[in-house]
Amino acid sequence: MTDQPELSSETKAARSLLTAAAVRERSHQLLQAGLEGRLRHFTVDLDRLEACADEVVKTIREAYPSLDIPFHARWRHFSAGGHDRWDAVMHGAPWDTAADMARAAFDLAIVSVLLDAGAGAQWRYEEGRTGETYIRSEGLAVASFDMFVSGAFSSNPENPFRVDADVLMTLAPEDLAEGFQVSANNPLVGLEGRAALLNRLGRVVATNPDIFGQVDDPRPGGLVDIIAATAEDGNIKATAILDALLTHLGPIWPGRITLGGIDLGDTWRHPLVDAPDVTKGLIPFHKLSQWLSYSLIEPLEWAGFTVTDIDGLTGLPEYRNGGLFLDTGVIVLKDPADATRSHTVDSELVVEWRALTVALLDRIAEPIRTKLGFAAEDFPLAKVLEGGTWATGRRLAKEKRGDGQPPLNVISDGTVF
Repeated sequence: MTDQPELSSETKAARSLLTAAAVRERSHQLLQAGLEGRLRHFTVDLDRLEACADEVVKTIREAYPSLDIPFHARWRHFSAGGHDRWDAVMHGAPWDTAADMARAAFDLAIVSVLLDAGAGAQWRYEEGRTGETYIRSEGLAVASFDMFVSGAFSSNPENPFRVDADVLMTLAPEDLAEGFQVSANNPLVGLEGRAALLNRLGRVVATNPDIFGQVDDPRPGGLVDIIAATAEDGNIKATAILDALLTHLGPIWPGRITLGGIDLGDTWRHPLVDAPDVTKGLIPFHKLSQWLSYSLIEPLEWAGFTVTDIDGLTGLPEYRNGGLFLDTGVIVLKDPADATRSHTVDSELVVEWRALTVALLDRIAEPIRTKLGFAAEDFPLAKVLEGGTWATGRRLAKEKRGDGQPPLNVISDGTVF
């Protein structure tokens, strides 16, 4: 047996950023800086947190009067309009084993989540089966679901319910445009970026058959077997899902910051982030990877596993959760004119906004649980988000701005928000 090469200190430091723990710790650093008045773009008023929690509880009681709240996951969007689309597929598909079903569910969730960046205010999707029209996340979910069940991602006409690497590699923006009903009058933000992301996913899957093709032809759903291998007595940690995604899907993200030969993905710079090594000044968020981690919990449970340590993941630093804290005055722009400007995802302002969002989601979870009478183990962050902060951010955006736009305008390439 040959010895594994010793990793450089730089590579070890870089890998330490590929964790939810790093997202949490560094986000709380910037919250502390905000509380001390040291952030350049925001002030923080924790006295407003109770009123913010009241708004979330109001949303929860209206949407879930029984307080039986599911996890925040892509599967909620697949049920848009009250139609349980996946349930119909599960009962009609010819899967031989629970693992086969889980691989198909992984295929669908991975592709759909990667397509789930902000759609823009103008885009609409009309579902053929129901004639109903959906927008934003629900529209993107239903559109990607329809492509999946039609076999648009499969290279096997006999088995439409799968996603194959060779199809992803050759997927053109025009293919997505057709599936998502994009036209001059129905534009979708970041169409090219979305197609390029799926192309990169296809290449990563195709070139790593030992990871993605252990059972059959390489497909994203092959990750089921990698994650299942981490189970102990049928239990899988939610953080093990994220570890697998960041380790094996890391190369799909657009080239941003690389350290020690590691592509850090959704990681950004901020001068106030402290660390004892070369990662000083860097803060990770891994938003889409964590959204995907939440969305892979249920397929693993359907396959017979128990997923634990769900609060090891963090809240999601996207514009609905972030908008909640801005619209309730928990965080306030130092320069009000910033609300009228457009900001890039790597700007210091957006990095501060996202970090504050992660840290404040941790802070607000406890008052929400207290008001509803739940202990933390019975009401994990995944339920706080779904019930919850995300829906309240969307509701307040609609109430305050008729078009439902977030309080800040972020220029997205279709791979971050």
